[in-house]
Amino acid sequence: MPLAGSTSLDGQSFAPRFGRGGVLRFSTALLHRLPPSTAHAVVLRLLRYGLVPRPTGGDDPVLACRLWNRRFPNPIGLAAGFDKNAEAIDALLALGFGFVEAGTVTPRPQAGNPRPNLFRLDADQALINRLGFNNQGLDAFTDRLARRRTRGAGGIVGASVGRNRDTDDDAGDYAECIRRLGGLADYLVVNVSSPNTPGLRGLQRGGRLSELIARAMAAQDQATDGHDVPVLVKISPDLSPVELADIAEVALATGIDGLIVSNTTVARPAGLTDAKRNEAGGLSGPPLFPLAVTALRELHRLTGGRIPLIGCGGVASGADAYDLIRAGASLVQIFTAFVYHGPAVVTRIKRELATLLRADGFSSVAEAVAAAPAAA
Repeated sequence: MPLAGSTSLDGQSFAPRFGRGGVLRFSTALLHRLPPSTAHAVVLRLLRYGLVPRPTGGDDPVLACRLWNRRFPNPIGLAAGFDKNAEAIDALLALGFGFVEAGTVTPRPQAGNPRPNLFRLDADQALINRLGFNNQGLDAFTDRLARRRTRGAGGIVGASVGRNRDTDDDAGDYAECIRRLGGLADYLVVNVSSPNTPGLRGLQRGGRLSELIARAMAAQDQATDGHDVPVLVKISPDLSPVELADIAEVALATGIDGLIVSNTTVARPAGLTDAKRNEAGGLSGPPLFPLAVTALRELHRLTGGRIPLIGCGGVASGADAYDLIRAGASLVQIFTAFVYHGPAVVTRIKRELATLLRADGFSSVAEAVAAAPAAA
């Protein structure tokens, strides 16, 4: 989903340099006056031109992770939806993320759903979106990743893939994306959980999910000539216990490399106060967090910790990230907190997480994974 209106440093205005001359000042209040999609386009352009301040200093060593034979400098990533077209990956990595997930991309360009399709719930620090996989398509996406690879850019980059709204071959769309991206991304995500594409969430059901994963993994093998590029599945937070059990069974049977828990929710948790809370679409931000952590803890239990999990949904602090890690997440993604608090939130979350890890006697993130009691 697009950025909804903040490039501030935890609510403060900042002044990046514009070339060698003047100073370009932006604040939360200024961007918040813009329509969400316009604010998003402005921020992406600022990132591409290097006009967003970058943090100084490296990551605390306690935050370093190793997963899928890849080293992550820290476990805090940017979720899919911000850089749908892989336009600003390196600028985003430079903000201190341990990894960045681009997409969701579909084989053909797609306009998405009619506007308005994104709503700020300022009173709840949340967003509701019904965007519908709006993106420029696979050709533009792969071209950018290929150019990045050619110039030797570093950092861990994932690619989230989906299907076109009007396709007659769901699995074929995913397979095409994975076949073309397998040599260009560090991991691939099969997104079957967006609530904004009709019928998409139905792909999470046992038999259909098994077929989809099988074709996705076969496409990955063809694309990478045996190189190990992990394939993950991103699931909904709205699944019943029986549905979660089915997904765990399929994941173990197919040998999928990981699960992302979770996407946005169609639920409207008690306590929402913003007037826009009943808009249709997927809700993200702090109200989603309890659903995400519950689903993640249950999937860790059901899989016996045999499948890596990425926690996502409502993370706004180091304590939130720590809760997901202790519930079973090996990595954590943020989105809405980045929208509301800007680039400095990345540094703050990492600092808070490192402090919590050390306070509890952990020397690495891996030691803390699933450290919380199952009933916590």
